[in-house]
Amino acid sequence: MARIRSHIRGLRLSVKLMLLGVPLALFVPWVSFLLLTEMERLSVQQQSNQQVSTAKTIAIAFNGRDDLFADLPANIGDAEPDQRTLVARPIEGPIRPRLNGSSSDWSEQALQPVWFGSPDKDGSFALSLGTRGKTLYAYLEIVDDAQVFRNPAVLRLNNADQLRISFIEPNGEGGRIALTFSESGSMTAFRMDQDWRFANPGRPESSIRGYLQATGTGYAVEFAMPSTILGSWQFFGLSFVDVDDPQTREIHTTMYTGESNLAAYRSPDLLRTVEALGYSDLHVRVIDAQGRVRVDTGSYRTKEPDAEPSWRANALGLLTTMRNSLGAMRDRLTRWFSATPPRQPSTRHIEEEVMATALAGEPIALRRRIDQVETIIAGYPIRAGRGTVVGMIAVEQNIDDILLFQRQAIDSIVLVSVASFFVVPLCLVAFAGRLTWRIGNLRREAAAAIDNSGRLRHTALASGTNIGDEIGDLARSVSNMLARLGEHNAFLKKMPRTLRHEINNPLNALNTSLEHLAQERTEAHDSKYMDSAKRGVLRIGAIVQNLADAANLEESLGAEDMEVIDMQALVASYVRNCSSAHPSHRFVFRGVRGPVYAKVADYRIEQLLDKLIDNAVDFHRANSPIKIQLDVHRESLRLVVANRGPTLPEDADSLFESMVSRREPAKDVHFGLGLYVVRTIAEHHGGTVSAVNLVDGSGVAIMVRLPLASHPVPDRDMATAVAG
Repeated sequence: MARIRSHIRGLRLSVKLMLLGVPLALFVPWVSFLLLTEMERLSVQQQSNQQVSTAKTIAIAFNGRDDLFADLPANIGDAEPDQRTLVARPIEGPIRPRLNGSSSDWSEQALQPVWFGSPDKDGSFALSLGTRGKTLYAYLEIVDDAQVFRNPAVLRLNNADQLRISFIEPNGEGGRIALTFSESGSMTAFRMDQDWRFANPGRPESSIRGYLQATGTGYAVEFAMPSTILGSWQFFGLSFVDVDDPQTREIHTTMYTGESNLAAYRSPDLLRTVEALGYSDLHVRVIDAQGRVRVDTGSYRTKEPDAEPSWRANALGLLTTMRNSLGAMRDRLTRWFSATPPRQPSTRHIEEEVMATALAGEPIALRRRIDQVETIIAGYPIRAGRGTVVGMIAVEQNIDDILLFQRQAIDSIVLVSVASFFVVPLCLVAFAGRLTWRIGNLRREAAAAIDNSGRLRHTALASGTNIGDEIGDLARSVSNMLARLGEHNAFLKKMPRTLRHEINNPLNALNTSLEHLAQERTEAHDSKYMDSAKRGVLRIGAIVQNLADAANLEESLGAEDMEVIDMQALVASYVRNCSSAHPSHRFVFRGVRGPVYAKVADYRIEQLLDKLIDNAVDFHRANSPIKIQLDVHRESLRLVVANRGPTLPEDADSLFESMVSRREPAKDVHFGLGLYVVRTIAEHHGGTVSAVNLVDGSGVAIMVRLPLASHPVPDRDMATAVAG
């Protein structure tokens, strides 16, 4: 478990600063969003108060004018309309600017169809009329069992199914307009001649728009025309011309509403009074106590909004999503802690609440959304002379100015968000990169100050010590530590020489005294103590010499001259000499055919072999041979010394460190410098050294790899070099 924990490392410094920077980059936009929401609330409240004041101003103009609310025809609202009176009811809420042949955006109050003809009779239709502002709308469901469309190549227009409108124009003349169609889709309006045969003057009437959809039972038609075309509302008629035979194109049936009066829930005097006040940029409605709309003028959408750039639209959508998410979260929390969860009122409910509150005598202003348009609707009561509420003023206006401010604020928020999200983390990453580079540079310099052998290369750091922050303090501390280690290492290097000088003097005196004692001894005296003292003196001298050699080895290697020699001949000659120097041990050498050239210092290679052979002699099993082998591998040679005996422990690499020995305590005292000398000599020649157990586990092999010479010398020169 401890080993697993030792391999687990924490996050890097740059990652930690990045994780810290991301919440910081999101905090600034979040605070900006909260500030924008609060400013939007205050702006909406201010506009609501302003609209209530406007509604109050209009209501004051009608206070005490009971007569203005008594000008509707008596039959309207009192009974079902007959075919002598076509009633155009107000369309609540917005209607699509582009007609689609559907009644989906008509209010229930306006969509009250009146059938002309039997519902199962060919050519009959159901008619609904509505008004909004100064536009008259009509929706028809026509029964036709044979649909015949107009041929656009034929000028005559009375040879296909069509819708005809009859009315009195402002100049007093009769007006005739035909709505024609050559397919499902937009209809084309033409002013017609008296016979309804040809268009007069021949070009379409652009002020009248229509749309037709072919259905399984006939047609669904929706058209709109400005009320200013009508000079008198006392004469208005609609008729459907049905052509069933596509070959003869003769008129089969004509269903006509008759010359009817066109009435609406509107009051002309009230309308003139409201328009005189000059609130054309507001949607103003006057509603009587019975909830009937008496005046409907103006519009909360005075112009179409400019197209939003895609990024701004996305930002606005993101803001709306965030607001809705926060609202949903608030409602969810309220539902958890409340027995009666809140309900989001619909657009219709908001309007009904404004109407009910204002007709009850209290001013009110609420915010609502209609077809993606944010508006504020304010209501104020109209009182009669005795204080009785006879109606109300409803003033509705969009909040485009607030939304414009919101969009501009969103621009700033998006800019700040992008800048915060990228700049802040980038700055933190750059700062973290700078810190990481400085810390890494300090780590690299500190690691380079000590080589793989533990020797001190530098006694001070080159960079980072002049900076005044904490990393600079750390660099100065490491530099001071290296300086003190350098002084200590210098002391340790001088110690073997000092010890050799100080110990050799008494050793020489002791050796001289022992020689004199040996000359004066008699046969009666036992000489074993004298021999033991001599061996001790020799051992102390050998130890001192080894310490001195190890301390001076690196300096000596730097002064050695290297030359290209034949390693095959050198090792073979050395093994023959070993056999003479160690007659009680058996040495086996196996080389390669031909010379093996390497650029080395031959004396140091013999010193390396001395340490390897001494180590093998000390650890080999009695009566087992010591094997020396020389191999060649591409660009390097391998020298192996193997012996049967004890195997190596797991931490075999530590054998090549200074002052490390694996001998048993009962053996002679050793300072562990032999293999350290081997490694130092091998690395000086650009090679490596390693120790492994034999495959069968019967002993140890120490392998030295040295690079081959790139330009070998001639054989006769090599022979001369080896012989010398």
